[in-house]
Amino acid sequence: MSPTSICATSLSRIVAFHLSHGLRPHLPLRRSRRAAGDVPVDRSSQASSIMYRAASGLGALKHGADTQLLNIAVRSASTSIAQRSSGGFLGWLTGARSNALPPPDFALPGVTIPPPLADHVEPGKTKITTLSNGVKIASETSPGSACSVGVYVNCGSVYETPETLGATQLLKKLAFTTTRNRSQLRVVREIGAIGGSAKASANRELMSYSYGALKTYMPEMVEVLVDCVRNPALLDWEVKEEIMKLKAELAEASSNPEAFLLDALHSSGYSGALANPLIASEASVSRLNTDVLEEFLALNYTSPRIVLAASGVDHDELVSIAEPLLSDIPTATGTGKPKSVYVGGEYRRAADSSNTDLALAFELPGGWLKEKEFATASVLQALLGGGGVFTWGRPGKGLHSRLNPLVNEFDQIKSISAFKNVHSNTGIFGIHASTEAAFVPKVIDLAARELTSLATPGQVDQTQLDRAKASAKSVILKNLESKASTTEDMGRQALAFGERKPVEQLLKAVDGITLADVSSVAEKIISSPLTMASHGNVINVPAYETVRGKFSSK
Repeated sequence: MSPTSICATSLSRIVAFHLSHGLRPHLPLRRSRRAAGDVPVDRSSQASSIMYRAASGLGALKHGADTQLLNIAVRSASTSIAQRSSGGFLGWLTGARSNALPPPDFALPGVTIPPPLADHVEPGKTKITTLSNGVKIASETSPGSACSVGVYVNCGSVYETPETLGATQLLKKLAFTTTRNRSQLRVVREIGAIGGSAKASANRELMSYSYGALKTYMPEMVEVLVDCVRNPALLDWEVKEEIMKLKAELAEASSNPEAFLLDALHSSGYSGALANPLIASEASVSRLNTDVLEEFLALNYTSPRIVLAASGVDHDELVSIAEPLLSDIPTATGTGKPKSVYVGGEYRRAADSSNTDLALAFELPGGWLKEKEFATASVLQALLGGGGVFTWGRPGKGLHSRLNPLVNEFDQIKSISAFKNVHSNTGIFGIHASTEAAFVPKVIDLAARELTSLATPGQVDQTQLDRAKASAKSVILKNLESKASTTEDMGRQALAFGERKPVEQLLKAVDGITLADVSSVAEKIISSPLTMASHGNVINVPAYETVRGKFSSK
């Protein structure tokens, strides 16, 4: 760096310090030289012009000779800095000079810019390979540099027995811990070393283990993922530690009204496997140990019930890597899928609260295996809509649905919305509301009015139906935007159908729904037994028979 540049830079720092502290900088005057023949100029006008052009970002400065020299110094320093990169804080601290940066349009040697994607990219086709032992490998290609890999097991709380309640939730907690080939530290370090993200989840019918990272690392991802699923060490101390964490997690979930009500609707509305709780009791979790978990895995993690799915990878490459890791999984069929029967019922839980959370639900027959019924239920949910009290504008501002206006109309209602929870052969559909305790009877009347109106021909017009169908299709497509959700969809469908149906088929089913379909499916839903669950101040919740009568009269 030349002495001139150093002086100019130092001068600019001194000036910046004074200005930031509201001080007027006092700089030594320097006599300017004028060549012969130069035309005299107005110095104050020149100083103002230089000041505006060179240092307008420093704030308003006073005119005068000092200001003129100040801005000449700043302009000189800025020009010097522009000729090199700043080098960051370390460069400023050490005084090291960094290399000059090329202009933005300069082509970097050895770097090839890929061509832009076309306006329409044909979605990749899902390919499925079934290994000799029954394990399925599914994948599809997709643009982008990332990929997602997942292992999906047809196993959830429906496969638990009274002795193993809570096993799937504990196995979820134990995912990506010590295996027979790796310590937990090594598992975590290998995932982090490639910038990966891994997680596990457990619900009523599915265990899922997913891993996302760059496509370059797909072989490492598959190997680590399969090792964690197939070979958990289930060390006693790790199991005990995760049991303590699970107890705390379940205690928190049980105090969450929304999570509690969904679990309560299943435990009271079903007889059989679907009545098994996701939020297991502390006593049930305390009975779990390494031996129980190993027996549960041997019985349920069998080859016909396992799918390896990936999005954004080449199928042949995936099969060549995964087949040696999965082909020796036992082919034992294990137990058949447990049965469940919807019966309806009621569950109340008192809590110290001035509000009441209430859910009214009915059976959604057929589950997601029945495409037409599932699509119609999605449209019914969009028709009812719902929401809560927003912090801006009016509650539900600008939203078109049947339940949103209720939050506007009644200040006692904190939130009200339609919901569905769908399984393979059955499901539940209903309305959840949070309201002041004294307003519960009125909320039940409002919910019954909206549900019965859907089952009444002529209460839904074509405009409302078209809007609801568009909303339902938007939700379906949004849920498939990420590679992780696409991978899970492949895994679910490969387990259920042995293939993956294109999303266009479901969208076509939504488009084909008519007004007659809406009233027919809604009538079928509310004709099933009522399931009612409440949490909080439940003293004003009407009797079950009273509430059921509001629907049976229809």
